[in-house]
Parts: sequence; C-alpha cells; structure tokens
Amino acid sequence: SKWSKTEGIHGRTLGIIGLGDIGIAVAERAAAFGMELVSIQRSGRDKLTMRRIEDLDVQLVPDVHQLAEMSDVVTLHVPYNEETHHLIDATFLDHMKPGAVLINTSRGEVVDEPALLAAMDDKGIRAGLDVFWNEPKDGSGTFTSAIAQHTNTYGTHHIGASTEQAQRAIADGVIDILTAFARGRALNAVNLANDSLSAATVTIRHYDKVGVLAEVLGVLRRADLNVEQMDNTIFDGARAAVATIHIAGDVPTDLGDRLNDLDNVIYAAVRRSQ
Repeated sequence: SKWSKTEGIHGRTLGIIGLGDIGIAVAERAAAFGMELVSIQRSGRDKLTMRRIEDLDVQLVPDVHQLAEMSDVVTLHVPYNEETHHLIDATFLDHMKPGAVLINTSRGEVVDEPALLAAMDDKGIRAGLDVFWNEPKDGSGTFTSAIAQHTNTYGTHHIGASTEQAQRAIADGVIDILTAFARGRALNAVNLANDSLSAATVTIRHYDKVGVLAEVLGVLRRADLNVEQMDNTIFDGARAAVATIHIAGDVPTDLGDRLNDLDNVIYAAVRRSQ
C-alpha cells in the first residue's frame, strides 16, 4: 500500500534554529525518538545551557546553511526582529535536502513565503506551519494564503497559548511570581546569572537570631571574599535556618573552621566549585 512507503524519524537529523528554552525542550523530545540533533554555534551561551546542549549530544555547526544541508527536518524557534526577517530565504532553501521538512512555530515573517512556495514546487520541500505572514492579529478576520493552500503544507492555527491548560498555567505563573516577590524573591529575572561562577558555596545551619548573618558576613569580609548570591531559609518554628552563600575570591582552607567557631552557627560546610 502507499502508506507502507513512508519514512520514520528515527535516525533522521533535526536542525534546530533557536536553541533557547523552547528549542532545548524540542531537542529533548526529538532525542527521545532517536533523532540526531544539530544547531548553530554561537557565543554568549551560559554554562548551564551549554551543559544541557552537551548532555543532549547536539552537534553545533558554524552557520544555518550547513545546518540546512545536514537536516531532514528544520524547526524554527527564534524571535522576530531585523536579524530574523526572512531568515529562511531562497538561499537557505536551496541548501535544504529535496523533500526535507520545514517547521515554523515562531513568527510568519521569519520565512520568505514566496521562496518557500518555489522550493515546494521545485524540490518537494514540505512545511508544517503554525504561523503565517498575513495571519489575522485579532480573534477573527479574513485570511487568505497561497502557502496555506499548497498540498505540501500542514497548517495549524497559532492558538497554543489559548488552550485551557495554557491559560491556567499563565494564571498560576502570575500567582507564583507575585507570591515570591512579596516574600523577597525575584523569579524569572532576565539578568540573573543562571549558573554561578563562584569559587565556592557555603552552607550554614544557624540559630535564627539577630546578628548571626552579620557575624558570618564579617568572617567572609575579613577573608576578602565577595558574596555573589545569598539565600536564607527559616525553618518552621523560627528557631533555626539555613543560609546558602555563593562566594568569589581566594577561599582559605580553614574557612569552614572559622565559621564553625561562631557561637550561633550549628554547622558550616564549604564546597568548592569544580
């Protein structure tokens, strides 16, 4: 039958353009299906992101054209701006394999639709599109699209954020952010370091008394150590707490002893970064 001649995705190569949180989540799912993963090498990725990329065994290549040549499927997860306008153009499509699949769930303007139409006709490129160049901005409106009518296009309606689950998740997220802020913590701060570059982490179980942390910080100051991040959690009953302090500097070998000598410290441990 005609359906027995289709090809599976196991062992195929997925090219991911835009390897942020969404792109990595896609990579995790694709890896579970046995796909090979490739993305673009770029500077500025933090250590935590690079560790996730390495754990997924993503091959990083210098440019999008090499990615296109290697990929059986290309998926887009980039914001729309001047740099990404028509990122997928005729040149990129020329580098794609005949019959390859292009998936766009980012923004319609990232793809040059006339060029994609030509590639569909000339080399059998197939497209899975959740976004289109002239899609309605409101909840209703007239929408006509030549690419949406092409037999090589599988289109969806760009309403993933409008499902009941997504709406509940957004509401729950707002509550979590406001609750954390009221308690003195900032969630999802855009400029917060994701992966500490500190020399060591100090964990201190201490009595919840006035001035204890001041004494701890005094020990660190006299050792010429800088505090990069700090969190102090008080246990139920408000008798004891645990402080976690990320420090930078030349950590003395006896720092743990100095902290344990403080009267109101129950136990202190120093763990040096690898």
